[in-house]
Amino acid sequence: MAYFETRNIVKFFGGLAAVNGVSFKVQKGQIYGLIGPNGSGKTTIFNLINGYFPLTNGEILFNGEDISGLKTHVICHKGIGRTFQVVKPLKRMTVLDNVIASAFLRSSNKAEAVKLAETSLEFCGMTDQKDKLAKSLPIASRKRLEIARSLATKPKLLLLDETAAGLNPSELEQAIQLIKKIRDSGVTVIIVEHIMKIIMTISDTILCINHGMPIAEGTPAEVASNHEVIAAYLGEDYGAQS
Repeated sequence: MAYFETRNIVKFFGGLAAVNGVSFKVQKGQIYGLIGPNGSGKTTIFNLINGYFPLTNGEILFNGEDISGLKTHVICHKGIGRTFQVVKPLKRMTVLDNVIASAFLRSSNKAEAVKLAETSLEFCGMTDQKDKLAKSLPIASRKRLEIARSLATKPKLLLLDETAAGLNPSELEQAIQLIKKIRDSGVTVIIVEHIMKIIMTISDTILCINHGMPIAEGTPAEVASNHEVIAAYLGEDYGAQS
């Protein structure tokens, strides 16, 4: 039995099929990559997984349980956390207070929440920034804060949505190491990413989708050499030449 699984999930917005028949399985301890051109449905899949959008059809299973149709906060309680492509910290609050707000999901009092928040910040290498206002952080630190907030909910499965966007080369390397560290801590990861250095370096398995439908799944090497994947990213002429 897979740790996490989608079965033929479908999402229509009016007459548009944003996701159309996507099935995949993720094993416990994996880093599973989800790629595809802009508008291919990747973030919509994340929104379906965490209950932000209701499914039109299909099933989503986590740890053997059908979580289709559950509320977002219930899904988070069950152990699925996520980050967002556009990070929106609570700007007028400190870094620590941002994470404390998330930590209350697992804490019964403020002392517990503070301890959990400080542990999450330390894990992400942000202890020295905990007293700064969130609005003062550069993009790389905001991305790390987003991850720290999600880790404070104690996820068993973490959905990372373009956590490397806007980072410079040294920051990209730090992001790779942090994602591996998260996996090594026992958290299973599904990652959406456009930066191929990230996705090809860290993923055990990759699924490529286009127009809301799966077109290739396999190891990074297998997916990178797939003609349909090349065509989806670079155009039909490139796909035909490969």
